[in-house]
Amino acid sequence: MSQGWLIGQSLLNGLTMGGIYALISVGLTLIFGVMKVINFAQGEFLMLGMYITLLMQRMTTFDPYYLVLPVAAGMFVIGMLVYRILIKPIIGRDGTSFIIVTMGLSYVMTTVVQLIFSPNSQSVHSAAAEVTVPIGSFNMAMPRLVACGVMLVAVLLVYFFLKKTDMGRAMRATSENIEVAQMLGIKTNNIFRLAFGLGITMAGITGLLLTPIYFVYPTVGAPFKTIAMACVVLGGLGNIGGTVIGGLLAGICEAFVGSYISFDLAPGSIYLILLIVLLVKPNGLFGKGARKA
Repeated sequence: MSQGWLIGQSLLNGLTMGGIYALISVGLTLIFGVMKVINFAQGEFLMLGMYITLLMQRMTTFDPYYLVLPVAAGMFVIGMLVYRILIKPIIGRDGTSFIIVTMGLSYVMTTVVQLIFSPNSQSVHSAAAEVTVPIGSFNMAMPRLVACGVMLVAVLLVYFFLKKTDMGRAMRATSENIEVAQMLGIKTNNIFRLAFGLGITMAGITGLLLTPIYFVYPTVGAPFKTIAMACVVLGGLGNIGGTVIGGLLAGICEAFVGSYISFDLAPGSIYLILLIVLLVKPNGLFGKGARKA
């Protein structure tokens, strides 16, 4: 095993895992960019997406990749319902209320799933899980490549939506200045609901893409939640492009530390990189500084 091969393989592993981190992080940054709050239950919605995939596969015997559309639709509906029942009543209050509600929601979701499915790990079968794709002299697991590809498609769709559609432009206007958006006649509550629903959908799709790679269990989303938050801050709060780069950097950092130092230290290395970046650029790699009065 040559040094060059190890570097190349680590880079590929990091980019594909970074694509997974980027996908859940984009959902998180979409919610923050519009609503100016952090969803502390994002990882639990990822977990819910995994369990919905598990249930749908047991009902249909389909490969999880064929279930992307129904899982996405189901997660979008769940996101809209959660917004209507729990989030809408606290809109306009201070950010502490949102933190308390979403942290409480994450605890409730984990507890309910444990009661229904038990804390035991379960698996979702996918034929792609056993397939490796040769890329030059390197090999890459098919599920990781698919996840990275889905991330790219999802980000492009979000970009197109925000730039080319009336609803997307209204979302950008709300993100920039909610008072001005309301003066222009934009129904900001509808924009908040849509942003929250889309953010939850992206978490659910990430969960589906993880089922061929990870076991499904109630607390599986917790580490992805904290990594997603790190990626959002690393790229710059509310910056979708920066969040994608933050996710890719997190994956690459984790892969190289795992290959050259220790797999046990790999997850913690992401937060070390975040700390270093914040010391140099307090607003993240692509974040905007606070405006002066």
